[in-house]
Amino acid sequence: MVEHPLAQRHVFPRMVRFADIDSQGHVNNVRFLDYLEDARWGMLHVDPYKAGDPPFKGLVVARHEIDYRRPLGFRAEPVRVETWVTELGRVRFTLRYEIRDDDEVYVTALSTMVAYDAERAAPRRLTEDEMAYLKRFA
Repeated sequence: MVEHPLAQRHVFPRMVRFADIDSQGHVNNVRFLDYLEDARWGMLHVDPYKAGDPPFKGLVVARHEIDYRRPLGFRAEPVRVETWVTELGRVRFTLRYEIRDDDEVYVTALSTMVAYDAERAAPRRLTEDEMAYLKRFA
């Protein structure tokens, strides 16, 4: 799927905590997974378009890929974790991320997500509502 130039991005402001900083004075590479998780949770489990039930009931991460582009040090203002959908299938989809501020991109990443039925312990098809929700960000 080619990214549409007007694709809407979910924007999650993430504070850099002192505990995220390693001995070299920047955010530890493993901590960036927490940043992605926080943004993903905000996007997929809290529907900004309506109150009520969360849009997704069962998802698992099948894959992560992270490119560290610049060191990110401690700061008072949050960074933005921008997330959007680049591939959308009936069972799986891919999220792309940028951890950034107005001037710099610190991390680019992707997560492959799979719709999952915990009772059957097996993948499932995305519902029509889930597909419609994801298309807002595709």
